[in-house]
Amino acid sequence: MTNLKGIVKALFAGAFATALAASPYRAHGQLKPTPGYERKKSLAEKRVSEDKSLLKDIAFRNIGPSIMGGRVVDLEVNPGRPSEFYVAYASGGLWHTVNNGQSLQPVFDSEAVIGIGDIAVNWKTREIWVGTGEVNSSRSSYAGLGVYRSSDNGRSWTHLGLTESHHIGKVLLHPDDPNTAWVAVLGALYTTDESRGVYKTTDGGRTWRRTLFVNPSTGVAEMEMQAGNPAVIYAAAWQRTRSSSNFVEGGSASGLYRSTDGGESWTLTSGPSSGFPQGDGIGRIGVATTAAKPGRIYAVVDNYNRRSDSTARDTSRILMDDLKDIAREAFLALPDTKLDRFLGANGLKPRYSAATLKAEVRAGTLDPAALHRYLYQEDAGPAANQIHGAEVYRSDDEGRSWRKTHEKPLSLYNTYGYYFGEIVASQKDPDRIVILGFSADISTDGGKTFRVMDKPNTHADWHACWINPLDDSHMVAGNDGGANITYDEGHNWFKVHTPSVGQFYAITTDMMKPYNVYGGLQDNGSWYGPSNHREGIDWIDRGQYAYKPLNGGDGMQVQVDPRDNTTIYSGLQFGSYFRFTKGSSEMKPIRPQAPPLQEEKLRFNWQTPILLSSHNPDILYMGSQRLHRSMNRGESFETISADLTGGKRPGDVPFGTLTCISESPLSFGLLYTGSDDGYVHVSRDGGATWTRLGTPDRKGRGGLPQGLWVSRILASRHSKGRVFLTLNGYRQDHFDAYVYRSEDYGQTWTRIGTNLPLDPVNVIREDPASDSILYLGTDGGALASLDGGNHFMPFVKGLPRSIPVHDIAIQEREGEIVLGTHGRSLYVARLEEVRKLKASK
Repeated sequence: MTNLKGIVKALFAGAFATALAASPYRAHGQLKPTPGYERKKSLAEKRVSEDKSLLKDIAFRNIGPSIMGGRVVDLEVNPGRPSEFYVAYASGGLWHTVNNGQSLQPVFDSEAVIGIGDIAVNWKTREIWVGTGEVNSSRSSYAGLGVYRSSDNGRSWTHLGLTESHHIGKVLLHPDDPNTAWVAVLGALYTTDESRGVYKTTDGGRTWRRTLFVNPSTGVAEMEMQAGNPAVIYAAAWQRTRSSSNFVEGGSASGLYRSTDGGESWTLTSGPSSGFPQGDGIGRIGVATTAAKPGRIYAVVDNYNRRSDSTARDTSRILMDDLKDIAREAFLALPDTKLDRFLGANGLKPRYSAATLKAEVRAGTLDPAALHRYLYQEDAGPAANQIHGAEVYRSDDEGRSWRKTHEKPLSLYNTYGYYFGEIVASQKDPDRIVILGFSADISTDGGKTFRVMDKPNTHADWHACWINPLDDSHMVAGNDGGANITYDEGHNWFKVHTPSVGQFYAITTDMMKPYNVYGGLQDNGSWYGPSNHREGIDWIDRGQYAYKPLNGGDGMQVQVDPRDNTTIYSGLQFGSYFRFTKGSSEMKPIRPQAPPLQEEKLRFNWQTPILLSSHNPDILYMGSQRLHRSMNRGESFETISADLTGGKRPGDVPFGTLTCISESPLSFGLLYTGSDDGYVHVSRDGGATWTRLGTPDRKGRGGLPQGLWVSRILASRHSKGRVFLTLNGYRQDHFDAYVYRSEDYGQTWTRIGTNLPLDPVNVIREDPASDSILYLGTDGGALASLDGGNHFMPFVKGLPRSIPVHDIAIQEREGEIVLGTHGRSLYVARLEEVRKLKASK
């Protein structure tokens, strides 16, 4: 018989040995961003482990879905043969088509990173350059490892450096010299970073020189070359500061720079006297040039500065400011109809009405200003109608002076212009431009007026557009739902065949045969479909795709009642959940009742956790900063905890929220919670009392690392006192892997998986048949342990080398594992092969 324990120890004696020792987590509780060179070294060791992994022959197969697409970040089209192009996805890899998008093939799956910021192709030499790390600064914009190049259409790649770049906004290639290129580095997403700026190579990427640096909070998100003149380059600097609780979208250091010597030196061309907008609210900037008029430059600006309030006051409704420090008599004098309308608009009805609130104020049991304190979020940021938003500026003198092209506001960005920032100009007509945001808008009069090009078969949130230089009515464009092509200026579009590049947040399964997989996706709602699905095009003739939608928005967690497989709980961001009955139109909102005005308003995470009890599926748990329990399928909720987080933190992102819930399958009433600020709690009496877990002593010794996002807590199905915990430092640009096990209800913890590569961990699952087999999903892939978590080995076959695995579902009856990936949809494999390896011990 094979000595499995000996093999595993020998296998990992060298591989990943430095992962824990080189951890940026140090004593004294300090979390530091993980250096790129450490990540690169760790991922090189991961490649060695893949070749030796005992799991390498266990095959995964993709089960879709593909119909909803995924987030496209860039496109490169062959101008001499426009039916050939490359499509880059945020976390779905790089794909190539030679038949106008009827089919696509992945060409970047062999590399250690899959997130892409920008691509460039030298069509003369057929060289592809990939700048890794998405630039759109979203919650799921994964950090890259610099620049890669291929000269054989992706069969092999060479890493060209810029390892510390994190997120790359643009790769520019010299039109005549294949050895010269420029790269715009935005830098780290969540921390200040000295690597930001513009870099130039003149030796094909062997060496790089930084030629533009603004400050550690200001990177470069975009660059554009003057058509036909590589000596003149424009670079868009973007100052922004993001944390897990706050996002400052702009700053006074944002601006446009111009170089007239091929990027060797730069001059600010958007200064105070230029006509370009100024101030602390200047955010992301896009820039475009046109060969039809080389001196003309266009820029689209996310102007977060406040508008001057020149409108007459709206006296038909109560405004938030009306309630600030309001006196008792003034509150009682408010018209009941207006107050009731205000309460309804803010989600406080039916719990409160004008009559009940006024009765409490009269009785002296409620401070009239409590309503304002309860609802007002000081740091929530302005509404869309309070800021300038997207603005287009034009220069006709190579950037020396600027003027806004339009008088009417553009309804393009709402309040999240950081997610966009692209403008594209026709190379034939200097007055034809396209701007991208929530919609894709076109102007044919130099930016004076715009027409929305979106159609029912296109998705919102556009990020990339190519205009045919020979026929500017022909465009290829990308959005959060894939890529589309038009031949008539956007009056009609058809969708490029989309591979399985869905970005799943969370998944679950039902008990049907074959069982269905359910899940929520980034900006593509929640869907479900059969686990035996195989992607193909035959469904088009049949008119029925195997997967069906549940809800829109950003799909979040899903739970299915195992008794009927038709009662489904699903929803969208920030706790907007519903109870569905499959096959009917029933859709009932479910949400805990707002607490009394004297208490703190409920805070819900972007991915609010929900959980059906395995003991009684009538019981549904939902987390805000507190834990709520429904005993009647969400008809009503009771709050069974106080605040289980460190409390509200200033900022415009809800924080101090629960991120995960676990109920012991062995003991009803044994509950665990984890939060975004690192708090872990247990209740052993159904929520009557709670104990915080993992706290260090007064000198900071012992306990768990503090301040990390609790990505998963899992009560064991094999041992009542056993519980697993994963912590995630993605939001501190900290990429170590933290996995813990406790055998005493979380009173003490042992760190396991100390051989893991430097990839943040998202999920852990147990094998139902063996307490020694564990499954792990990280930002870099899926792994398994055969020895209770002491060592983990990567899955390889059928998967990209790097793919974020956000969730894992175990279908016990069918003996299958399902991976919910954030970039390549769903994968399934058989568990029996893993169990055979364990049995061979």
